[in-house]
Amino acid sequence: MKTEEILPLNSRRILVAASGSIAAVKTPLLVSSLIKAGAEVRCLVTPSASRLVSPVALASLSRHRCYQDDDQWSPGEPRPLHIRLAEWADLIIIAPLSAASLARWNQGLAEGLLASILLAYEGLVIAAPAMNTAMWSNPAVKKNWSEIKASQKIIGLEPEGGLLACDRIGTGRMVDPELIQLIVASSLLELERNGQIKNDWQGLKLLVTAGPTLEALDAARFISNRSSGQMGVLIAQAARLRGAEVDLIHGPLNLPQSWLEGLTTHPIRTGDEMQSLIRKLQSSEDAIVMAAAVSDVRSKEGSKSSKDRKEDFIKTLREGLEIAPDLLKELSSQTHNGQIILGFAALTGNDQEIQRLGQAKRAQKGCDLLMANPIDRPGQGFEENLNGGWLLGEAGMMQSIKTTFKLDLAHQLLDAITELRNKKAKKS
Repeated sequence: MKTEEILPLNSRRILVAASGSIAAVKTPLLVSSLIKAGAEVRCLVTPSASRLVSPVALASLSRHRCYQDDDQWSPGEPRPLHIRLAEWADLIIIAPLSAASLARWNQGLAEGLLASILLAYEGLVIAAPAMNTAMWSNPAVKKNWSEIKASQKIIGLEPEGGLLACDRIGTGRMVDPELIQLIVASSLLELERNGQIKNDWQGLKLLVTAGPTLEALDAARFISNRSSGQMGVLIAQAARLRGAEVDLIHGPLNLPQSWLEGLTTHPIRTGDEMQSLIRKLQSSEDAIVMAAAVSDVRSKEGSKSSKDRKEDFIKTLREGLEIAPDLLKELSSQTHNGQIILGFAALTGNDQEIQRLGQAKRAQKGCDLLMANPIDRPGQGFEENLNGGWLLGEAGMMQSIKTTFKLDLAHQLLDAITELRNKKAKKS
């Protein structure tokens, strides 16, 4: 799955800066994906980063020269370069951010082109540190990082754990470029829609289900569906970026593994496993989004250790299936303390049929909100990058949602949950 097709950036002006960490070898991957997604990219390397990643490679990938410190006061520049780039960029990404560049940034030092740009820039910065575990754990680095992250104009992406270039296993690995691109797209969407990055889910817990479930028929065969899990995972990440603590229960996914970073994940295969986890987690959640495509039927006998002969398999299909439990209906009957439940209904038919079927399903399931989305229209639904339909609620509420990218829809649905939570809080 090509992430640049999922997260188009439509001529957004993005400045990508690499500072002195071995993780700079990943920066070309980020630049390439941003370009493919439609962004206009300029690159900058600090002197130490230029020894780790080729400025020529970044210039070639971005289709524009790669800036270095020597360019800052070039006689060929009609205006100070750090001012021109600071005014040009819609968003700045520092990936990787080294301990030295972090210190200069936090202390307000204008030493070098990157440090000068960061002082002059008034927009959003996405920073992805990368360094040795001991360096990352150093109190001075922690202090600088904490103070930088306190700004509402800075999104700090904590480094991940794993095997580092220094052969040490620990925290310090830069987050994956695919995740950075997702966060860039989400942030620019929020800026376009609201003029700011929302933090309205701070202190709240959200449970999201995503992907398909698999119901085994024998050792080789199972019942499932075409869900990739994209819609649910994008809702989970959008909520995390808005401050939520997110639990994600998911079946097998067809998505970049890095998109799960920062989420508390609970992988499952069957509907029973999903049901068990929902029951365990529901009481601690402020809202639940049921975006998973749970199988409607399952084998009466459960999983088998052997493969059936064709005749026995056909008999199982005819006589050995049963309706699976209705997880959304059960969940909706056990809400507490203003908890909001949003369900999904994948439907087919014309507009009127979708609306009628959606309203009936919402009433039957008992959920607060139901996203009725057509899956028989070109380019949207399962395994597609777009989605739309009607958001249905109590008292005949029916909000038309135009077909849009799933990340945009994720933010719209989070807005709807927030609005409903606020209404319930005023009534209580």
